[in-house]
Amino acid sequence: MNKILFIINPVAGGGKAKKLEPQINEYMKDIKLEYCIQMTRKPKDAIEMAKLGIKEGYNTIVAVGGDGTVNEVAIGIMESGHGTLGIIPSGTGNDLARTLEIPFDIKAALDVIIKGNRKKIDIGIVNNNLFLNIASIGLDSEVVKNTEKIKKRIRTRFAYLVGIINTLFSFKGKKVMLEIDDHLMDKDISLVAVGNGKYYGGGLKILPMAIAEDGYFHVIVVNKTPMLKLLFLFPSIFSGQHIRFKKDVEIFKAKKIRIITEDKTYLNVDGEIYDIEKETLFTINDEKLPVFC
Repeated sequence: MNKILFIINPVAGGGKAKKLEPQINEYMKDIKLEYCIQMTRKPKDAIEMAKLGIKEGYNTIVAVGGDGTVNEVAIGIMESGHGTLGIIPSGTGNDLARTLEIPFDIKAALDVIIKGNRKKIDIGIVNNNLFLNIASIGLDSEVVKNTEKIKKRIRTRFAYLVGIINTLFSFKGKKVMLEIDDHLMDKDISLVAVGNGKYYGGGLKILPMAIAEDGYFHVIVVNKTPMLKLLFLFPSIFSGQHIRFKKDVEIFKAKKIRIITEDKTYLNVDGEIYDIEKETLFTINDEKLPVFC
């Protein structure tokens, strides 16, 4: 029999996720399934909670939070070797949920899990970090770094928009060597995004061509562009129309990507920021992740 463990990140979405506990209980009281709700207390808690839950016989582990919570629960499932991921989007971004067309209404999201419709999606690995959605280098990683500070004052998706505007006025581009499935190229870039998902940053459709389960990374390279042109290009990302600007935006599809940077920079992995120097390697994991969607 299916047993469900709900892992809630109480600080996700500025406390929105924590408020969903009564609604989950109300919904589940009429469902003839064993379930449990647990709250995380600190970063990485959800990884261990998911692993322990699977050991205790819970075969569906539901991340109640944002993309960071989803990432942690996914790591716990993958390290356990079995289990299915469920998602109740309730964070700031919820971008993987957008790609997987998971409803933002809690009852509808629970219906998806209970009905049992699922697919197996690709898992990316970058410098030993697992990611399900998008990892990137360049302008957006610096945006996320700046947004971390802004979120202390603005705890909504508009924090990311403010972060973008602030970063656009100071960003100078990056010199990189790109290796895409053994094809080498030197580039002056504003951004390189590699992913399985279509959206990041709370709904920016950066990879409109991405398919989460096709066995390939989808890659977008935004070449170094003057600030004024970037300001003009940016609004088109909301609808994925930026890919029409062929001179500035290049699209690739690959199994392996290597990026070598001249200077120290940041790597954005599903919204988490890591310092990197020199080489960054993206590969697709041999195993896929089952997820209700």
